[in-house]
Amino acid sequence: MSFPYPDRSNDFLRDHSRLLRTSYRHLTGRDLIDPGLDEREAARRLFEAPFALLSHTADPDPILTYGNRRVLDLFELDWEQLTRMPSRLTAEAPDREERARLLARVTAHGFIDDYSGVRVSSSGRRFRIDGAVVWNLIDEEGRYLGQAATFASVQPLD
Repeated sequence: MSFPYPDRSNDFLRDHSRLLRTSYRHLTGRDLIDPGLDEREAARRLFEAPFALLSHTADPDPILTYGNRRVLDLFELDWEQLTRMPSRLTAEAPDREERARLLARVTAHGFIDDYSGVRVSSSGRRFRIDGAVVWNLIDEEGRYLGQAATFASVQPLD
C-alpha cells in the first residue's frame, strides 16, 4: 500500500484520515480532532496538527503509511522516505524489543494511552516521547489494518 503526499489534490488523504479518526474514537471514546469538521478539513488539520500522528501497516515488519508534518519534522524524513521505512526503525536497536512488546499489547487490548520511550530521527537525533496513545486501525468491516500513534510531549535528548 502506497500513499501519495497529503495535499489539496487528494484531500489530505481524507480516507486514511477517516480511518485514523474513527478507529481512535471507537477504541478510546475520544476524538483526535473536532468531530464537527467536514472530512477534508479534518484531514488537513490532522496533517498540519502540532501533535505527532503516524500509522503503519499490519505486516509482520510494519511499514509506515502516514506521518503528519510534525512526524516528518521530528524524524527528519521526507514523505517518500517515511512511507518506505519499517516502523521499527523509529526506535534505536536496544529499544526495539520493548517496542515489539508494546505493539503486541496494543494488538491484544485495542489501544494504550501511557506509552513513553526514546525515538531516533534519520540523522540519529534522539528524543523522548511521553503519554503516547497507540491504537489499532480497524476498518468498517472490522478488519485489522495496522496501528497508529499520537503524542504531543517530545523532549530532545541530544
